[in-house]
Amino acid sequence: MEKQLTRSAMFYSIGFIFMLVCAVGAFFYGVQYGSEQTKTSYEMKQLNSEAKSKSTPYQQQDLVSYYHTVFLPYREFQNEWFNALKKLEQDDSADGNAMFKDLSKLAKKKAGEVASFNMQQSPLLGEAQTSVIKSLELFEQTSNRAVNKAKTLNTAKLIAAVNDDSIYQAAVKQSLSSQQSYYSAMMKWAATVNSDIPNEYKFPNILEISKWNKLPLIVKNKLMADHLLSHKQLTNFYPQDLVIRIDEFIKTGQASKMKIRSIAAIAELLMNTAAVRNGDYSSGFEQMYSKEVLPLLPFFTTTSS
Repeated sequence: MEKQLTRSAMFYSIGFIFMLVCAVGAFFYGVQYGSEQTKTSYEMKQLNSEAKSKSTPYQQQDLVSYYHTVFLPYREFQNEWFNALKKLEQDDSADGNAMFKDLSKLAKKKAGEVASFNMQQSPLLGEAQTSVIKSLELFEQTSNRAVNKAKTLNTAKLIAAVNDDSIYQAAVKQSLSSQQSYYSAMMKWAATVNSDIPNEYKFPNILEISKWNKLPLIVKNKLMADHLLSHKQLTNFYPQDLVIRIDEFIKTGQASKMKIRSIAAIAELLMNTAAVRNGDYSSGFEQMYSKEVLPLLPFFTTTSS
């Protein structure tokens, strides 16, 4: 009898262990399956998000709305910033302390104006808006730091200190990033109007004149926004001002005479010699670009400011 009971207990034990092994195996399989499903779901969401960003149509009204609600308020601050620095450069007796206090207040005010509108429905314009807000916040911090520096530094050293300030450099990067995103959105819009215009075009390592000459103006503008961002050059002129000076430089034969073949080299030469100014595009766009596909934005149709 004891032998029979012992054998039965053994069978029960083996059966219990087998069931336990199966249960544990099923649990880990379920965990792995669930993990893979979650990962797949996440990857699909990422792909859908990226696809949406690439396929989102950009309407001209979106570009116009961004111009008036985000770009213009920021441009107003930027103009005041450049004017203040110019005055400091030209007048040793200028009150840097008061200037930067005013710039700090203006940056804060403009950041509030820009943030009061929602451009996030268009990915690139949303990115541009976010960069503008960050840039203005960083300019406010830069100005506050400059107020303290102005108490002990002369104008020349004050300007140098501002330019070397890491927060100022971050503000510049955000500003140029917003510009690049805006001009990228313009190119995507243009691609929906004219199928010959690509909706994406990155600045190649070497862009030769022959290839540049075949590009539409809207693509050239975007490439110059790329160039300014990569070189961290904050300017008071627009990418299209640089474009028209490059095209004139090529058209007049100066590039050939100087044996310059790279567009980047021409751009650097023109900028280093202060040959590009705000308004250059407006003075010659009718003669050179009247048939180009461009959104109806004020800086493409009227005198720049």
